[in-house]
Parts: sequence; structure tokens; C-alpha cells
Amino acid sequence: MVLKRLYLTVNPHGGDQKGPAILRQVQPIFDAAGIELSIYETEYAGHAQEIIQSVDLTDVDGFCTIGGDGTFHEVVNGLLSRPDKPDLPLALIPAGTGNSFLHDFDCLDPVTAAKRIVAGRTQPIDVAEVSMDGHVKYAFNVIGWGLVTDILIRSEKLRWLGESRYTVASALEVLKGKRRPARLIIDGQVSDDSFIFVLACNTRYTGKGMLMAPRALLSDGLIDLVIVRKASRTQLLNLLPKVFDGSHVTSPLLEYRQVKEFSLQPQADEPINIDGELIHGTPIDVRMIPAAFRFLI
Repeated sequence: MVLKRLYLTVNPHGGDQKGPAILRQVQPIFDAAGIELSIYETEYAGHAQEIIQSVDLTDVDGFCTIGGDGTFHEVVNGLLSRPDKPDLPLALIPAGTGNSFLHDFDCLDPVTAAKRIVAGRTQPIDVAEVSMDGHVKYAFNVIGWGLVTDILIRSEKLRWLGESRYTVASALEVLKGKRRPARLIIDGQVSDDSFIFVLACNTRYTGKGMLMAPRALLSDGLIDLVIVRKASRTQLLNLLPKVFDGSHVTSPLLEYRQVKEFSLQPQADEPINIDGELIHGTPIDVRMIPAAFRFLI
């Protein structure tokens, strides 16, 4: 498709303030392609979602954001919650820490991302609709519960470690060896058990380069479930390095399922990780929406 005008959001204050620097780096690419950028500066968490929910999209060819998975989660939720259901392509220029979504496209360089965007090629992307506590969230990346959520919480407290915080947080939480009772329903089959974690992946990568779901495809209409019920601390620590090359999926400790929908009903209301956002509201019902939006890549 030929692009003439894009909305673009950038956070001038967040993180290490690299958003504006990346914008200066990529803007000449859009200028050279004759694409007009209407730039919005985000001012607080959730602002990108508010922008895409409220702006007039009739005379624009796409909505781009400079940011990470968290910002893109806002944009996806803003687009899919609009009552007019616009068929508007989305784009992402990496500026986050993990950039799990763009890992699947082998596109972690802002200049490379911008060059791909201006080419105008799109790919359909599936999204998981998560119904919880009377409202709906959309996940393009992951839905996690149990150990994987504990790791996220711990990693946020270790931001000073930089990219290594995910690995350190994983090791610290594994040592706790915590299991949680829950009911897991997959394709109508009910399982009442205790689990170390349940992780549903739309993307192949999570965290910082962890190949958690090596069989996942972004447009197959399925979500990949990675489930661990019982394992010792030693077994989990031995399993941890394998998530970086995907070899963990051959372990007998782990179940790997590709499904269209599932339900998770923990006995206690504990936070769920939806694309890196921690939300209370279990139980959850999840169903896949095939080709929920188009992505410029």
C-alpha cells in the first residue's frame, strides 16, 4: 500500500528519553518517502491508547508509535476498542527494553523498522481477547500467570540492572518454588491441579530474547500454551537457560499446546501479566481473534 500520512506517538520523557532521539533518526526516512507525520507526544501511561481511541482516522494511512511492547499494547487496545472498528494498519519503531514483538520480525533497529514501514507492506496479526472481571483486554504478545508473573514483578524492581534484569529475576523467583492451585480448561477439558506457571504466547519471544514459544505464529489463529505443573527448583534452574534457544519445549516437565481458546480459574485472585501489564481480575477466558489488525513491517 502507498502511505501518504501517518499518525506517530513518541514519549519525550520516558525511560532514558531515547524516543526523541530515535524520532530525529527516522524522520528523514519518512520525509524521503513523501510521508507526512502528524506527531503526538505522550505525557503519561495510557496516553497512546487515549490518542488512538479519540483521533479522526479517516484521512490517515496508519498509526505508528515509537516505544516498546507496553506502548504498543496501549495502541492495540485503543484500536480494537474503538466502536467504529477501523481497518487501520499499525506500526512500531523499537525503543523499549525487551521488544519481544519485533524480535519475531528480526527487526530491533529503529532505522530498519522505519524503512520497512515506508515500504507499505502489511501482515495480519492475531490477537487474544481476554475477558476478565466484566471487561475485555487484548493481548498481542503474552498472557502469563504464576511464576512468569512473579518474574515480571521482580524484574520491575531490578530495572537498574538493565537488560540482565529478566535473567536475574527469573533465577530469584525460581528459587521460591511456588505452586498455585487452579482450574485450567482447554478445548473443553477441565484440569484441577497446582501449577508453577501458565504462559500463553502469541509471539515466539518474551522478555529479552527468550524463545519461549518457538512454534508460535502471529497469524495462525492459535495461541501457544506453555504449562509447568510440577518441577523442583533444580529442574527449573536447569530449564531456565534453555528458554533462550527454545530447547526447553522438549522437556518432560513442560506441556506445550496450541489452542484457539482456554480458561484459567485460580483459587486466589492473583495478578495476570497481559503484554507486560499487571492486572487483577481472575478468572479469565481467552479466545483468539484471527487477523485482528494489520501490521506495517
